[in-house]
Amino acid sequence: MDIKLVVAVTDGNWFKTLRQKPHLDEVNFWAPSATNFNALRPGELFLFKLHAPYNVIVGGGIFAYSNVLPCSLAWEAFGEANGADSLQEMRNRISRYLRNVDPHEPSDFKIGCRILTQPFFLEESEYIEVPPTWSPNIVSLKTFSTGESDGRALWDEVNARLKFRQSTGLMTDPAGIVADPAGKSLFGKPQLVKPRLGQGAFRVLVTDIYERRCAVTRERTLPALDAAHIRPFSDGGLHEARNGLLLRRDIHGLFDSGYVTVTPDLRFEVSGQVREEFENGRDYYDMHGNRIVVPDKVADQPDPKVLSWHNEKIYKG
Repeated sequence: MDIKLVVAVTDGNWFKTLRQKPHLDEVNFWAPSATNFNALRPGELFLFKLHAPYNVIVGGGIFAYSNVLPCSLAWEAFGEANGADSLQEMRNRISRYLRNVDPHEPSDFKIGCRILTQPFFLEESEYIEVPPTWSPNIVSLKTFSTGESDGRALWDEVNARLKFRQSTGLMTDPAGIVADPAGKSLFGKPQLVKPRLGQGAFRVLVTDIYERRCAVTRERTLPALDAAHIRPFSDGGLHEARNGLLLRRDIHGLFDSGYVTVTPDLRFEVSGQVREEFENGRDYYDMHGNRIVVPDKVADQPDPKVLSWHNEKIYKG
């Protein structure tokens, strides 16, 4: 199987900030303009190259998902995984690449988000020279393939670096890249590496598959919406589409607290505890029994077993 690799010109401060945060399981490689990204499939390699004159690759990650988001919501979803220590610092860095944008203006602007899981950051002694076919005129990125000599050589170089880091203890496991839970080698022969979605990627994915509208109310004011886990991650739930619902924030709070639920046949239910405890809830009871709206793709729809778990373990019916 031929696998693609993207080598992308990388903001130096973004790289320096994230290299100091090895605990992160995902990062947002942002583009300063609201451009879509279609160069990779989920599971292919996205690599970081410093700006000229530094013609070296300094790290990378597994491509998981791409999206266009307002800068403020990208910060809310990923925080320091945006390569900055605050929203203002993030805005400052992005605005350097944009014309007529004042980073101190309260107005928002949209950015391209390339969400990467299992990120790795190389030490200076491990940096990889860019392939000979890299042109100094490239200002954004270049795509390589393991079906071609330079792409395969690049794959092998990355493989060697990660295996070395594992063998020397710099990485006990490069975030699941060298070996999957069964111990199978994921490098060597080129193949897709399953991305392990983090909280930020989960939020962006669920927001997109629900077309940025609440599954219950159809509200589409984006800052008012939350990606809710049906089964909490802290209780064994996964960061995946089938464990998610896009809900208005007040409904998300009620869902997590057990005052509302969604049945396996996708009906919205409101507990009598809302009326008993708060002597209110008319707006919620008006929606009781309504069928929620879910993605058309079956693989993205809520798992009935996970909904049953919420009905039985969390809901105060």
